[in-house]
Amino acid sequence: MLHLHHCVSARSFRPLWMLEELQLPYQLHMLPFPPRAKARWFLDENPLGTVPLLVQGAAPNEVRMTESAAMCQYLAATHPDAGLDVAHTHPAYGAYLNWLHMSDATLTFPQTLVLRYGRFEPAERKQPQVVEDYSRWFLARLRAVETALTHGASDYLCAGRFTAADVAVGYALLLAQHLGLSAEFGPATQAYWQRLQQRPGYQRAMAAQVRAAEEQGVPTTPAPDTQP
Repeated sequence: MLHLHHCVSARSFRPLWMLEELQLPYQLHMLPFPPRAKARWFLDENPLGTVPLLVQGAAPNEVRMTESAAMCQYLAATHPDAGLDVAHTHPAYGAYLNWLHMSDATLTFPQTLVLRYGRFEPAERKQPQVVEDYSRWFLARLRAVETALTHGASDYLCAGRFTAADVAVGYALLLAQHLGLSAEFGPATQAYWQRLQQRPGYQRAMAAQVRAAEEQGVPTTPAPDTQP
């Protein structure tokens, strides 16, 4: 059984979406945001105090992961028949890995600064210049997605089909929507984002997190919309 620790619409949405695309059995453990402050017990499970935390199996062979893009790669690779992985022998393998790593290191990274200094910090610690600068940074890096979709021969980023890379990058677009930046997407990125949201796996994941939060007595406010 796979166990995913998750906050509503946090980066842990990436593996949740993957689980729904793969239609795997899993248990979803909802946490209030931020868990390191509002669920101190979680530090015993993940000393980082962050989500996601994905756990599979039991000691001594237990798998424990804390990086959302890595989880996308792991779940796709361990269930290759679902078609969300790209084999190392495929010509698009390098592009696939690049998109997976870019999704967090290049796209989500500046968004976390926008969130922290635009929303999460108290009024006296907010930094409007940081918010403006890193919003621009994110949108500048997002041009790579626009270019790939404009000049590519597919509706998706690589390998001519939907893969785990689209889940990983798709979360950055979801986060951008919460930040009010989606209006500045290029036309190809905007159409791509609409396609991703229409996927049944995406819709099931969105519904699953709200349902689980309600059942477990956790606020349903999306993590990016949380105020101090």
